Amino acid sequence: MNEVSQVLYREFVYVWYYFLFQRYVPADKFAALFGEANEGFGVLMAATIGVPLYACGGGTIPLIREWLAMGMSMDSASAFMITGPATKITNLGALNIVPGMKRFLLYLAFVMAFSLMTGLIVNLVI
Repeated sequence: MNEVSQVLYREFVYVWYYFLFQRYVPADKFAALFGEANEGFGVLMAATIGVPLYACGGGTIPLIREWLAMGMSMDSASAFMITGPATKITNLGALNIVPGMKRFLLYLAFVMAFSLMTGLIVNLVI
């Protein structure tokens, strides 16, 4: 398989993963996990969930709006909003090919740490 086919295949898999996640995971159960009762853990989980989901900035807004209406905390929403678009498959594909695997993993660690820190700061402010 050439590189274009691999990227298209990965994109197809991620889009289906995202579709199945939205279709079969109840939003109220998901929001309860990331609500006010689980502030620190909810932020960490939201940042972690945002990494494998194929979500762009525009696609994340309606999803987060729905989750906020169902009880998701603002700090978890901000952590998810950062990790989702920062780890889109196109961004990750370019980072894996051009700078190499070491910098790719460093980028993922930085995105996770920054989103966790941002979520905790939002928790303190709001």
